[in-house]
Amino acid sequence: DVVERNDLQGDVVMDNLVEILASAIGSLTNPPKLAKTFTSSGIKIGESTIARYISHLTDAFMLSRAERYDVKGKKYIASPYKYYFTDIGIRNAALNFRQQERTHIMENIIYNELLARGYNVDVGIVSYTGKTSDNKRTTIQAEIDFICNLGNKRYYIQSAFSIPDDAKMKQETASLDHIDDSFKKIIITADIIKPWINEKGYLVMNIYDF
Repeated sequence: DVVERNDLQGDVVMDNLVEILASAIGSLTNPPKLAKTFTSSGIKIGESTIARYISHLTDAFMLSRAERYDVKGKKYIASPYKYYFTDIGIRNAALNFRQQERTHIMENIIYNELLARGYNVDVGIVSYTGKTSDNKRTTIQAEIDFICNLGNKRYYIQSAFSIPDDAKMKQETASLDHIDDSFKKIIITADIIKPWINEKGYLVMNIYDF
């Protein structure tokens, strides 16, 4: 339908683009990066054409774009973005049911559920000062999977398929630890657990309970 509506018959780029985006849900990308991917596979296509094709997919509600938001700088970052499929079944079919990465699929499902509940959903970053392996000070940019806003409500959400130990918990909470405000912070996992509040006040819960 998208191909016919936009008169793209005989154009292989759209099919390839859908496959590339389907295999990279939850990953940061943009037209320049996608153009390089096409070039490496022997297809030369301009960034503006890719941007136009992506707009066709978002206009058809096949894809949804999540903007990046700098929590401490309180501003949006122009690029890159994350793209999620509005229907995981279509995403899986586009890849002929290959690449069943459960971590990325779960992240996409959470994103879709938040949109269905009426939230404006961004992906976030928070910067803080840390140390390198040789003990030098450096600026670290940590990712927050989702920042959800609805009126005066805000939630910070991390998607973690499994948290088997304290090391993994520390990794998943690193970005949340450096957020200065007091809005609720939630960690969603596929582990079969009862909802609980950790020592930092973060709600940890199973995706089904969510």
